[in-house]
Amino acid sequence: MFTNTKSGYGLIAITLHWIMALLVLGLFGLGLYMVELTYYDSWYRGSMDLHKSIGISLVALLIFRFLWRALGTQPTPISAGNRLVSKIAHAAHLIIYFILICIVISGYLISTADGRAIEVFEVLSVPAIDMSFDNQADIAGLIHYWAACCLIGLVTLHALGALKHHFIDKDKTLIRMIKVQKDD
Repeated sequence: MFTNTKSGYGLIAITLHWIMALLVLGLFGLGLYMVELTYYDSWYRGSMDLHKSIGISLVALLIFRFLWRALGTQPTPISAGNRLVSKIAHAAHLIIYFILICIVISGYLISTADGRAIEVFEVLSVPAIDMSFDNQADIAGLIHYWAACCLIGLVTLHALGALKHHFIDKDKTLIRMIKVQKDD
């Protein structure tokens, strides 16, 4: 029930997927809101602190997800009969992970450009590294923004692909990521 089987995802993988999806969408929305605030807006500082704290939490989940995936069983892909589509879907997943890593690193570089640690929900401090480069916050900010936009585009395609599997192909691809399947 908790672990993956060859025929489906377990409760841990499903929960990680949906929590991370909600966090990514929430962080994107919060990020768009934040860039419109001025220094004198009442929630200027609080929104940045929240964004950073949730972002670090997402990093922890991403690391756990990578470990869970590497150490566990992966369900056998549902064959739609088209190998090219399967390869594109696999590549899209890898690109999503790569973009997430780019977003995390650039977010860290933005947040620590002034040499200060990142405070995570006022419980934990993530220290700044003892190096920086000219215009670090600006360059990392551009990368962070455009990578986030690309991620949302890919996530949208990912969701549309899942809906295509469900409504057009009528296979269990989407169902496997919604509820735990019994091993056949």
